[in-house]
Amino acid sequence: MTEATTLTSKGQVTVPRDIRQRMGLKPGDKITFSLLSDGTLVVRPKLRHVSDLAGLLHKPGRTPVPLKEMTVDLPTDDSVS
Repeated sequence: MTEATTLTSKGQVTVPRDIRQRMGLKPGDKITFSLLSDGTLVVRPKLRHVSDLAGLLHKPGRTPVPLKEMTVDLPTDDSVS
């Protein structure tokens, strides 16, 4: 997803609505900016609670997977050599 915005003389930008909605950003939320060595700018919400992320990966038309189906049998310490 690519969205264009304009940098103001005060160094401010407006985060496009679609991105705000997909990131769950609300007025007053903090975001962090990280500049990677290759010049990539990473923008992340700051201090999110796990409960805030519920539904973030939901896609319309996709059936949710029940928690029981997400569990897997992991080896115990006794079965690992």
